[in-house]
Amino acid sequence: MAHAAGRPSSDDFLPIAILHTEQAHSARLYDYILGGKDNYTADRVAAHKLLRAWPGVKDSMLANRAFMHRVATFLAQEAGIRQFLDIGTGIPISPNLHEVVQRTAPDARIVYVDNDPIVLTHARALLTGAPQGRTAYVEADMRRPETILTAPAFTDTLDLSEPIALTVIAMVHLIADEDAFPLVDRLVQALPSGSYLALSTSTADTAPEMHEVARLSREEGIDLQLRSKEKVEEFFQGMELVEPGVQLINRWRPGTEVVEADIAMYGGVARKP
Repeated sequence: MAHAAGRPSSDDFLPIAILHTEQAHSARLYDYILGGKDNYTADRVAAHKLLRAWPGVKDSMLANRAFMHRVATFLAQEAGIRQFLDIGTGIPISPNLHEVVQRTAPDARIVYVDNDPIVLTHARALLTGAPQGRTAYVEADMRRPETILTAPAFTDTLDLSEPIALTVIAMVHLIADEDAFPLVDRLVQALPSGSYLALSTSTADTAPEMHEVARLSREEGIDLQLRSKEKVEEFFQGMELVEPGVQLINRWRPGTEVVEADIAMYGGVARKP
């Protein structure tokens, strides 16, 4: 059974796996560029290569964090969602998704999912939400959705008879099309009517320099996929896109915080009928 927020059991965490610190890692690279401290020399070297190829990489990452915060606020405040499944959580950077949604709904329940050892070592930071709600962490690979949907931390925390928001933020650009589309579809199909999908992913539509960023990423062992707006819209087929539809992430319901920068990521939110 999942534990109350802020009170994880030692049984929830496996021994620390080998982190392969000699090789750049997408979560640690992201952490370094955003000013975090959970990274190593290989991550910093790779990050500087990408930033030299296109300095807008940092602006896109910052805009992605802001997009996640706005999406979480929309889902909790306007859509009334109280259950969240976050795939590809990454290294915790406050405010995390549970902190954002529990400001509006302290009773919200959140299940975080990641398969990276570096994220697992920091998972306790994800289990410190409001006492009225619950948070849980599942160590699983998105490429094996059944391991997520059958995990005790998932089944004990979320109620499949009530709507769930599936958030896949800056994740599917690490997965090739032939796998990414059916994987997202399988997870959406498992959720009840009234659930939501929120997703963001990289593009070269607005920044041709991203092709060089992707090439350098592949050299570092990170297979970065770049998708057109039309391709990103395919993730939401059969769903009801929330206005303004798929947009550059800084243009999705920006309020007064429009970031005037070259952003190379699309994002959107849609409701399952």
